[in-house]
Amino acid sequence: MAATQKDPVLVVVQLSGGNDYLNTVIPYNNPLYRDNRPAVGIPEAQVLPIDKNYAFHPAMAPLKKVWDEGKLAILHGTGYTNSPRSHFRSMDIWHTCEPDKVGTEGWLGRVAREYDPNKENVITVVSFGPSLFRALSVPGVPVACVAGPLEKYGFLPSVQERELRLKVLDRFARMYAPVVGSGVMEYLGTTGLDSLKGADVLKVAPQRYASTVKYPETPIARKLRGIAQVHLADLGSRIFYCDHGSFDTHAGQNPGHGALWSAVTEGLEAFMTDLRQHDHADNVLVLMFSEFGRRVHDNGSGTDHGAAGPAFVLGEKVKGGHYGDYPSLKAEHLVQGDLNPNMDFRSIYSTILEKWLKVSSKPIIGRAFEQLAFLN
Repeated sequence: MAATQKDPVLVVVQLSGGNDYLNTVIPYNNPLYRDNRPAVGIPEAQVLPIDKNYAFHPAMAPLKKVWDEGKLAILHGTGYTNSPRSHFRSMDIWHTCEPDKVGTEGWLGRVAREYDPNKENVITVVSFGPSLFRALSVPGVPVACVAGPLEKYGFLPSVQERELRLKVLDRFARMYAPVVGSGVMEYLGTTGLDSLKGADVLKVAPQRYASTVKYPETPIARKLRGIAQVHLADLGSRIFYCDHGSFDTHAGQNPGHGALWSAVTEGLEAFMTDLRQHDHADNVLVLMFSEFGRRVHDNGSGTDHGAAGPAFVLGEKVKGGHYGDYPSLKAEHLVQGDLNPNMDFRSIYSTILEKWLKVSSKPIIGRAFEQLAFLN
């Protein structure tokens, strides 16, 4: 079956730690950018202009190629009102779509339940990372968690394998157990190790995989290569999740921020090249987000927690361009020194749910939100 006939697949790349908006999509012709970034501003001679107003960080050259191909959407000013500027709480809001209370279910876990209510495929959702992401957790919904190289699964001694999988769940429990009403213990009780059975199915993916594409030796590239292996194995996985970071650049932002973006964009370039070479790119959409942006004025060597940030969507079926408005840098428009969010992140989710994943968005995210036009 041709790739265009296959079920739509979503890959989420979480930029953990709070990515700096101003040094990612740089308003390089705005004098307020220079005024506010005496220490960490990117010199105009180094930026990668994408139009007359905005430029990418110089480390983002692979992503600029995607922009030039018309397959990258930049979603400006994303966030929500009354940002708490807390990593834990903000990420929880993005994961559960509950800005006003502590949510008990992850938005993508709800999608998985919609797709596979009888749990016929334990690898509908595949997570690559050291712990289970809250966005994926719904009681009774299995998630295949890959904590290390995919090639190791199925080849570890059974005791060691069980210990590795228990560690993933233990990290998840310790991370969320203190949150009253978070449903963590219910999740672990109803799902438990069943959540990780998918690793047994996934061990066939590396055996089926052959590629000439060389991925960089970075953590995010290894995760993306694992996602490619599973996707190319045609095992019925619909949702993939991974993360990279930390983007928490309070100090020493340069050159650290650039190194983070080099790893992400070079990894994505190898990933998309791999999928294209195998004719498996047409049904894949990649969403990249961070829990918040960073303070407009730098602190002397870095930037502190902020509010609005950019999100990105890329893929063969994306209608590239700017969506939403870059928030104003004028002092009177800032909120506690931060860019003011003007696009609710749930509008992005709603668009992906309705137009890409083909599920009703309201039961997933709680209510109707404005649809965006970044998909062809």
